[in-house]
Amino acid sequence: MPIRPEGAALDVAALLAYCLAMHEMSITDSLLGMVREELARHGAQKLILVRVRYGPLANLVPEAMEMAFEVLTAGTEFEGAKLELAATPLVLGCTACGREFSPEGGSPSPFVPCPACGAELGHSVISGRELYLDHLEAE
Repeated sequence: MPIRPEGAALDVAALLAYCLAMHEMSITDSLLGMVREELARHGAQKLILVRVRYGPLANLVPEAMEMAFEVLTAGTEFEGAKLELAATPLVLGCTACGREFSPEGGSPSPFVPCPACGAELGHSVISGRELYLDHLEAE
């Protein structure tokens, strides 16, 4: 039996949204596992706040992660906890002249010209790939 009826249009936007949500579900599930370990290590019982720091190259959709957090904490010991997502900027290092810079206009692409020398390729990523548990509040 086909997944979709023959001749039916593929809803690419819905498929993309589903795939993105599944990516964030997996990330959030791993995050909650780390939170459980940390709470057990410190003898805490109630989670208040989780702060995750992420960069524009981390392939994270904040809204999808917020939804995943809400779904995965509902009916658990973490229900009611707050998820705080903190974005870090993309900072590049020009290999031609050594200048560190952030792309103008907040572009998430590392393929932008250096504002000092104009070199377009070969920049190193100083920051922007981050995705980590930054802070927990619990009691």
